[in-house]
Amino acid sequence: MRKIIIGVLTVAFVGAMSVFAGTAKAEDEACCPKDDQTPPLELIKKTPIGGLHNPYNDDPAALEEVGQKKYLSYSCNGCHGGGGGGGMCPPLTNDTFVYGADDDTLFRLIAEGSDELQKQGYTRVRKEIVTGPMPPFGNIIKTSDDMWKVISFIRAKNPSSMKDVDKPAQTPGSKTE
Repeated sequence: MRKIIIGVLTVAFVGAMSVFAGTAKAEDEACCPKDDQTPPLELIKKTPIGGLHNPYNDDPAALEEVGQKKYLSYSCNGCHGGGGGGGMCPPLTNDTFVYGADDDTLFRLIAEGSDELQKQGYTRVRKEIVTGPMPPFGNIIKTSDDMWKVISFIRAKNPSSMKDVDKPAQTPGSKTE
C-alpha cells in the first residue's frame, strides 16, 4: 500500500511540475518575443491591454540605427522630424507622451492611431502644443518586430522614457472589437 501511495504522489508531483513548466513557457511566449512576425493589429487583438512589452528594452540603443531606418522608411519623420525632435506633430525627444509612455500604449497608439484609442476609452493624459491625430500605422508596419524596433529608436532618442515602459498611464476598461 505504501508503494502505491508513493507512486501516486510521484505521478502527481511530476504532473504538477509539467503543468507549471508549461504555464511558465506559455507566459514567456505570451508577449512579446524578438523577431515576432505577427502583424501589429493581430497582436493587439490577442493581447489584453497592458500586456504588450518591448522585447528590446534591455538595450534600445543597440537598435537605434535599425529603428531609425524603419522610422524613416514608414515616413514617421514627416510629422515627428528626422531625429524625432518634432515638426507638425509632437517631438518624441521630450518627456511629454500625450497618451502615456508605456510600451503597451505606444504600440497601440502607433498601430491603431489616436482616434481608435479614444474610441476605446483612452484620453490625453498630457498636453503638447501640437497634438493632431496620430494616423494608424498597423497596416503599414507589417510586423510587430518592426514596430518594436521603431519604439526602440524612440526610446534611444529619449532615454528618460524608459522609466515608464511598464507603468501604464491609463488602462481603459475594455477595448472595442
